Amino acid sequence: MTTKKILVLAGDCIGPEVMVQARRVLDWLNKTGAASFEFEEGLVGGASYDAHGTPLTEDTIKLAHASDAVLFGSIGGPKWDGVDYDLRPENGLLRLRKAMGLFANLRPAIVFDALAGASSLKNELVQGLDIMIVRELIGGIYFGEPRGIEELPDGGQRGYNTQAYATDEILRIAHVAFDLARKRDSRVCSVDKANVMESGVVWRDVTTTLRDESYTDVELSHMFVDNCAMQLVRTPKQFDVILTDNLFGDILSDLAAMLTGSLGMLPSASFGAVAEDGRQPGLYEPVHGSAPDIAGQNLGNPLAQILSTSMMLRYSFDMAKEADLVENAVEAVLSKNIRTGDIVADGVAAVGTTQMGDAVLEEMAALAG
Repeated sequence: MTTKKILVLAGDCIGPEVMVQARRVLDWLNKTGAASFEFEEGLVGGASYDAHGTPLTEDTIKLAHASDAVLFGSIGGPKWDGVDYDLRPENGLLRLRKAMGLFANLRPAIVFDALAGASSLKNELVQGLDIMIVRELIGGIYFGEPRGIEELPDGGQRGYNTQAYATDEILRIAHVAFDLARKRDSRVCSVDKANVMESGVVWRDVTTTLRDESYTDVELSHMFVDNCAMQLVRTPKQFDVILTDNLFGDILSDLAAMLTGSLGMLPSASFGAVAEDGRQPGLYEPVHGSAPDIAGQNLGNPLAQILSTSMMLRYSFDMAKEADLVENAVEAVLSKNIRTGDIVADGVAAVGTTQMGDAVLEEMAALAG
């Protein structure tokens, strides 16, 4: 059994708390002989800024490159609101994505049967929902140049950012979406704003050409982002795979999160290109933020972090059986009405972060026999 090296970057606020529960899942797999993992821990975000004066050090980047996968927590909080923009915690994650070449972000929006009632939409609209959002991650307006803030003669300011995509950037993320669709319902909805943005025109042209040349078995549709946002809350089950750029994907994936009942339930995976030696960089993180208002109180929902760990098992380590075990354990826990405060139902007492971790481990042991 090959030992896999995992870099653990817990981050800030509830990040370390929910990461402990994910580590317990991996430790359980180690102890049962189902896997062999080695762990390295590092600082990122506000924790790194406090220790080193920067949200991401070169040493941490080197550790990430030397690892088989990175398990990431949550970063940021009001403590660092006054920090210079380039040194804010969130910039550490952006730099890490860029350094690792993580261009493809996968964000599943799945509604567990037991949580359909926790959604803000009617049960019949979300029951059985299973959407995969494929977001381009290291291009677009978050990284485009020129960008900045300039002082105006009248004493005001002008902030500006550049939204730009080249053919090769669009092609590589579109390949990911089409390949995923082939393993699902073979439908891709590409989301842009081609009616008012030239970058959207290029995005639409490139995805259409790729589909016609290489993926004729996959159904491709196009939708403007404002309409897509409306359709997600109108009839969300019309979607299978949603392909979109960095900015729109950031917004739509959070919107889709509330279809599932809570940001605390959504995992994500980010990938780079496969290297010549066959290794593919991967980073796994929950979609939710650092929740500073509940940090240190054993109140955070660890399920998104645990499900992100499951995605790591599946995609980076080809451990489908173990990934299924984790996901089935989570579903079993929810079916027994074991809930943290963000997904609690009427008449059900909320459990804490540690207790939710306990419940998942108990179900894993029971399911494993």
